[in-house]
Amino acid sequence: MASLKDMRVRIASTKATQKITKAMQMVAASKLRRAQTAAEAARPYAERMDAVISNIAGAASGSGSAPALLTGTGNDKVHLLLVCTGERGLSGAFNSSIVRLARERALSLMNQGKDVKFFCVGRKGYEQLRRQFDKQIVEHVELRSVKVLGFKNAEDIAKQVIAMFEAGDFDVCTLFYSRFKSVIAQVPTAQQIIPLVLEEKETSGAAAIYDYEPAEDEILSSLLPRNLAVQIFRALLENNASFYGAQMSAMDNATRNAGDMIRKQTLIYNRTRQAMITKELIEIISGAEAI
Repeated sequence: MASLKDMRVRIASTKATQKITKAMQMVAASKLRRAQTAAEAARPYAERMDAVISNIAGAASGSGSAPALLTGTGNDKVHLLLVCTGERGLSGAFNSSIVRLARERALSLMNQGKDVKFFCVGRKGYEQLRRQFDKQIVEHVELRSVKVLGFKNAEDIAKQVIAMFEAGDFDVCTLFYSRFKSVIAQVPTAQQIIPLVLEEKETSGAAAIYDYEPAEDEILSSLLPRNLAVQIFRALLENNASFYGAQMSAMDNATRNAGDMIRKQTLIYNRTRQAMITKELIEIISGAEAI
């Protein structure tokens, strides 16, 4: 049985931990609003970019000379999984859920006889994936030193991915990230970005006919690389908001659990102390009566 001193040290340690988790919760809450605003602001732009490319791609579909970023290589033998996670932990299942989705996709593709490669953005995803797919990780980017995410960060990643695609290193690229839904809900998402998957939209009535200048293929050659950077930038912003939401929830739960532990430890300490005092009183009374 632990001594009273050990119990006091344990209670003090738990209280110190509670102060840390409470401070981390408040920091995450303060950063969440700005990250959430940035993620929500990026959604309309990314969706509109998809709509514009979809319209232009529809007009260019008959030419037969559409860029490879749109049409692909014609094969789906080699898959690149672009996995975006956080740089830090203490955020519940935020990082693990993204890695789990990517791992399941990788194992499914490998069972079909496909070759799988990983491009890891974020330290936590890299640390988890290298345990099982160390030899298949071809690139690793950390954003730990970046204080504010900018479009330049996503553009640099997009340039590396495009260079690998043009070199023939892969045929299909899928982006993995966590879409921010609410403070307590983050949705792991897989999105194919090469070749670009365009959603078919229903149109009512006759569709308008546009003449593009320059030609559709030239416009797509400029828009598709930028769209790739936009989609990656959106994923990074969604991840950032999801991370702070998950960390806020995790630290709130940790603070509550620390409070429960402190109450239980204090109760045990008081009972043990009372038992020792009672035992000492009984010994003193017994000794007095014996005299």
